[in-house]
Amino acid sequence: MWTQPPSNLIVFNLHLFIYFCGSGEDSLDGLMRDRCPLTPSLSPRKRTTSQSKTEPPLLRTNKRTIYTAGRPPWYNVTGTTFKEAFVIGLCGGSASGKTTVANKIIEALDVPWVVLLSMDSFYKVLSKEEQELAARNEYNFDHPDAFDFELLVTVLRKLKKGKSIKVPVYDFTSHSRRKEWKTVYGANVVIFEGILAFANKELLKLLDMKVFVDTDSDIRLVRRLKRDITNRGRDIAGVIKQYNKFVKPAFEQYIEPTVQVADIVVPRGGENFVALDLIVQHVHSQLEKVSLASAHQGQPLPKTLSVMESTPQVRGMHTIIRNKETSRDEFIFYSKRLMRLLIEHALSFLPLKPVSVETPQETVYEGKRLSGKRITGVSILRAGETMEQALMAVCKDIRLGKILIQTNHDTGEPELHYLRLPKDISEDYVILMDSTVSTGAAALMAVRVLLDHDVQEDKIFLLSLLMAETGVHSVAYAFPNVRIITTAVDKKVNDEFHIIPGIGNFGDRYFGTDAPSDWYESDEGMDY
Repeated sequence: MWTQPPSNLIVFNLHLFIYFCGSGEDSLDGLMRDRCPLTPSLSPRKRTTSQSKTEPPLLRTNKRTIYTAGRPPWYNVTGTTFKEAFVIGLCGGSASGKTTVANKIIEALDVPWVVLLSMDSFYKVLSKEEQELAARNEYNFDHPDAFDFELLVTVLRKLKKGKSIKVPVYDFTSHSRRKEWKTVYGANVVIFEGILAFANKELLKLLDMKVFVDTDSDIRLVRRLKRDITNRGRDIAGVIKQYNKFVKPAFEQYIEPTVQVADIVVPRGGENFVALDLIVQHVHSQLEKVSLASAHQGQPLPKTLSVMESTPQVRGMHTIIRNKETSRDEFIFYSKRLMRLLIEHALSFLPLKPVSVETPQETVYEGKRLSGKRITGVSILRAGETMEQALMAVCKDIRLGKILIQTNHDTGEPELHYLRLPKDISEDYVILMDSTVSTGAAALMAVRVLLDHDVQEDKIFLLSLLMAETGVHSVAYAFPNVRIITTAVDKKVNDEFHIIPGIGNFGDRYFGTDAPSDWYESDEGMDY
């Protein structure tokens, strides 16, 4: 039964039609294949998303693979996010085309970071009795009680704030959650889709746009048959039994009435290109003010910055490593010397507590000892890894972690590609190492990742051989409690994001390699 939508509801009333031809009308594949094409596909704008290392691609197109594990958010000069993520809620009956609509929106959005969150991940853990019912197609997966709304609201609320979250992975074949949970980072846009996306008041509060995907019930049944038989190992009799007993009644009782809270109703799902284009245009208008943090020129350097004293010895080493004629052996030797001095200098900022010890002469000596639990080093690959040896030479038995960040040349923004951190890092003082910092984009992301792992901001020390004023400002304004420590600060960054006068590509000079085109210059020694 159709409920009349309110007057402010936009309904894209385009007729739905299907035709059959040849033997296709006798098979599911034929029915799906022989649908009449309506309009050309949306021309996908150039955009990408990022992924954590273990995430599989969500969407493949003819030209590229799109990943949707998100990224930590950017900050303005006050140290706060420009705005929360824009959350699009997609609701509709089972197999109505919600995921297709989501993928079409992702393709067309032209924003660098998108997360797709499916309600299917939040089915409750079934008891033994409920699993037996599910195996006999006697369990109602379309009832609100089948979902863990408490966990879902918590996860979506964190995503909206730009925080990293862990998402359960549901196995539809065994009707159970897998042991491995997916780690997802924040994004500019979060697309949340599910059959009961509008059925919870707390969920509705988190949605900035509510889209109802309306598809004919016969089409939904055909799609469900094909999906459940092909992808979920069900038999046709079981699928039809479940549809008549649970799916259809649940749609009429819980899903169809929620169309009244929708902002937009999209008939025909992913084939309604007019509706999709209007959705994309609206999201673009909401994101116009979002951009990467940039430093203000002419401002004094922050108090959290500590530049090592430029003694004649330090200046002499800088002269050698900055000289383009310096051999690789000399470059490595004097870089290591500077790194050792830098780390010794950085350790002087760690909090120490007074302690008394007895000397071999049985005399008490009043000394100092680290007041925290331990120190962990984290390098931003690959050039930051060159500083690990100096750190290990100074700090005995130190734990190490690694972060790999690469540039996306279409968007100019950094992407997190690999992360390995020691356990219980939240209790540690963390020395974050990179060879150079130019704009600070990679350093911003690395710090954000540490914060997402509950490391306290005032326990993070960012160390670099050379920094540009722009990068110093960006990091300091975004994270005012992070200690920034370097051997020198240069004033300028050119149009190619190289520090001027600079040191060149540190990674190439140190490792004797040519820079891959997609490496971040922080990875190679010139941080964008």
